[in-house]
Amino acid sequence: MDRLTNLFISIVAALCLASCSNQSPEEADERYPEDQVSLIVPFATGGASDVVSRAVAMAMEEELGVPVVVVNKTGGVGAIGVYDVMMANADGYRIGYVPVELVMYDGLQIASISPYEFAYISRLMEIPAAITVSADAPYNTLDEFITYAKEHPGELQIGNSGTGSIWHIAAGALAQEAGVEFNYVPFEGAAPAVGSLLGGHIDAVSVSPSEVKTGLDSGDLKVLGVMGNERDPVVPDVPTMKEQGYDVVLGGWGGFVAPKDTPEEIIAALDAAIEKSMETETFQTLAESRGLTPAYLPGQAFEAFAVEQYEFFNELIPSIEME
Repeated sequence: MDRLTNLFISIVAALCLASCSNQSPEEADERYPEDQVSLIVPFATGGASDVVSRAVAMAMEEELGVPVVVVNKTGGVGAIGVYDVMMANADGYRIGYVPVELVMYDGLQIASISPYEFAYISRLMEIPAAITVSADAPYNTLDEFITYAKEHPGELQIGNSGTGSIWHIAAGALAQEAGVEFNYVPFEGAAPAVGSLLGGHIDAVSVSPSEVKTGLDSGDLKVLGVMGNERDPVVPDVPTMKEQGYDVVLGGWGGFVAPKDTPEEIIAALDAAIEKSMETETFQTLAESRGLTPAYLPGQAFEAFAVEQYEFFNELIPSIEME
């Protein structure tokens, strides 16, 4: 068989395969999903984002009828995993969990990622920042803490979950509001920061109340103020920053996105599965134990919220002292 004949047969076979298996985008959308869905989590296993995503993935499997496999891609304050989703095919088979840092990457100059690069599925939850210190610290109120910081500029060491993380920005925003200087100490996550506080190596942490709950329960730590609009259920007796005269409202949030231009029908199917998963006892119990506030928003509302947050942080970040 000569090369020309071989080429002719190859072309005919390719055309035949295309004609036999080809389906319009509309038909593909109607049949979605036909294969497993990969859910990218941009943080390590065991953290709140990972644990919550796995609980949601399990419930989504029942709704979608296919496996939903969690894949952890870490690094760059979540930027590596988020970028992976941004560059994926817009077919609904690779979606991702996104944290509040999604709207901060541009302002921090960590990565060229903006909220305009995604199709939004659902917002899942919110979680406020808080200032926590050792139980035997020489300050029992936020005012006393701030007074100490003014008398000892740059001496108070405040741990966070990494340079450029929401918890880092939260402490910086408080310092700006109160007119004080802190010494920011980054860690690879909130857990090691809290461990360092418990070990007496730093003076405070600016993480969520749920991330210090074990230390609160043991009596080793105390929370001085919460950066939410309302008091946090983990520490209901602790007043918010605003209640104490400091206009600082900052915290984390999380939700799910898909690559830009993912068909609306696919987004709707994923959104319905995620909303249903939030009604399960597993998710509700997990959210309560982790101190997470369920805060569902559907796609369009989530997108509007993310853009609003993007504009807020792009104005805030350049105005605060980061070091």
